[in-house]
Amino acid sequence: MDQSSRRPSEPLEAALGMLARRSYSVAEMRRALEKKFGEGAPVGAAVARLRELGYLDDKKFAALYASSLARNRGFGSHRIRRELKAKLVDYKYIEPALGQAFEEVDERQLLERALLKKIKTLRRPVTPARIYSLCQSLMRQGFRSDDIMKAVRSRPELKPVSGDVAPDEEEF
Repeated sequence: MDQSSRRPSEPLEAALGMLARRSYSVAEMRRALEKKFGEGAPVGAAVARLRELGYLDDKKFAALYASSLARNRGFGSHRIRRELKAKLVDYKYIEPALGQAFEEVDERQLLERALLKKIKTLRRPVTPARIYSLCQSLMRQGFRSDDIMKAVRSRPELKPVSGDVAPDEEEF
């Protein structure tokens, strides 16, 4: 097989190959094709044709991607919003996609599940620094800080011990 038969010669052919591997937002596909073929009419025509065929649809992409991140990765709304922006999804589709994703999955249950998982691996004794680290990791997963604090405060096993005296060394 020679080199020309392995590499797509036109943007539409390349785009179809890319879409066979994973979904793309409209802007993300345009950027990838422009990187490969340069800016111009062929890339614009390929993107327009893909949209016409229904292969590129930011609204559908955002809804499916947000739902997948919530269900499969357990991400909160802030993280999913960042991920959708990174995928260059049109902003007008992000909030509706988040709303739909969290109709299917309860964000507080996701937070509780993530917190429970973190508690199992939390080293003892529980110190303020470890609580801070736990909260930061939950924030990176996309949960709201006030929701995290409520969840952490509701857990008696997460009451930090004093940093001055170890629990076994209390004075008499």
